[in-house]
Amino acid sequence: MIAPFPDNTFAGDGSEPFWFLGGRARILVPGSRTGGALSVMEFFDTAGHAPPRHIHADEDEVWIVLDGEVSFFVGDQRHELEPGQIAFGPRGVPHSYLVRSETARLAVAFTPSRVEGWFSANGTPATRLDDVAPAFDIGNILASAESFRVSVAGPPPTA
Repeated sequence: MIAPFPDNTFAGDGSEPFWFLGGRARILVPGSRTGGALSVMEFFDTAGHAPPRHIHADEDEVWIVLDGEVSFFVGDQRHELEPGQIAFGPRGVPHSYLVRSETARLAVAFTPSRVEGWFSANGTPATRLDDVAPAFDIGNILASAESFRVSVAGPPPTA
């Protein structure tokens, strides 16, 4: 396991945790601090969590596994990763991931940072980290993705 990030790195800049697609997320390095060049987020998901396969038209994405075991799907390749390992998802290539362990924690870098706004706009504040994720409307979340040039390329991956 890689130690947790401090909670106050950029206090007041949106680093408070929020729920997104059933998992917890927070912005570690906001795009506002990098002139839009880069955003780094942290995701904490539970076993079986898998977003739909999707494509970012504008962002490259780098996943760093901090804790847990995660399968990453990039194009037609599958990568089995454990803590300390990384995967790269280039813009324009379908990708997703599947949490294989009880929980997993990921640091994810997006360059440029614009897609950070999609996550925060569709998140629900997490008032207690041990709460269960609130219900969400996947249709509304996916409909809003278009304005961030994110498109669905297929269903979530399965084991």
